[in-house]
Amino acid sequence: MSATGSISSLRIWSQRLLAAILLGGQVVVRLFTGRIHRRNTLEQLAIVGPASLLIVLMTAVCIGLVFTIQVSREFISLGAESAVGGVLAIALSRELSPVLTAVVIAGRVGSAFAAELGTMRVSEQIDALYVLKTDPIEYLVIPRVLACCIMLPLLTIFSLFVGLGSGYLVATNVYGISQTLFLESIQSFLKLWDLFSAPIKALVFGAMIAVIGCSWGLTTTGGAKGVGQSTTTAVVTSLLAIFISDFFLSWIMFRGLGSSTIPGL
Repeated sequence: MSATGSISSLRIWSQRLLAAILLGGQVVVRLFTGRIHRRNTLEQLAIVGPASLLIVLMTAVCIGLVFTIQVSREFISLGAESAVGGVLAIALSRELSPVLTAVVIAGRVGSAFAAELGTMRVSEQIDALYVLKTDPIEYLVIPRVLACCIMLPLLTIFSLFVGLGSGYLVATNVYGISQTLFLESIQSFLKLWDLFSAPIKALVFGAMIAVIGCSWGLTTTGGAKGVGQSTTTAVVTSLLAIFISDFFLSWIMFRGLGSSTIPGL
């Protein structure tokens, strides 16, 4: 019975994932052929951006502190303290800032999208939009996708610099690394492409979070219980999509050998 239930759940999940992919295609088409509801878009921008800023920055501070502690103690023992700032900058710009910001947004915003649209679906508000000759994709989905695609790169940039700032404080005040050495290390390791890669990844993650959350909401059935299940599976699916796509994006952007040099070595 449990095996049958697992197969059934996997089949339903696969169908909803396919629906999310189709919804993503519809969003792209509507962006070029439909109209954008400015008021809804501005509301979603406020929800995704300013309302999420504090938790994103708190996450960035903690990650910067913890990563610098772990890197500094090992690099100092190896006599490579001149690489601490650069390694922190690369880790934050290429992986930690875009991925962890996306994880925070998936948990906070993606779940809200699924719950809100799921409630509208089971309460027949989506059907009412059709009766009023309003396209739910244009009215509900596109504003949310645009909000995530715009705000997630901006939040990622804030996260990057706040993480570097917290790491700088730990490295210079706790481990006694020279301020000049720390900054020179960042300048030596961090390339322009690293700074561009973070918002590019965030843009992709934001689109996936919004599309998955909205799609799971629009395909919700089963009343209040169904809304809860949709919210949970939307977040889990978003996290899987983030981690899987991060691998392919990293492979495309950073395969090959690096060219960074360690100051003083």
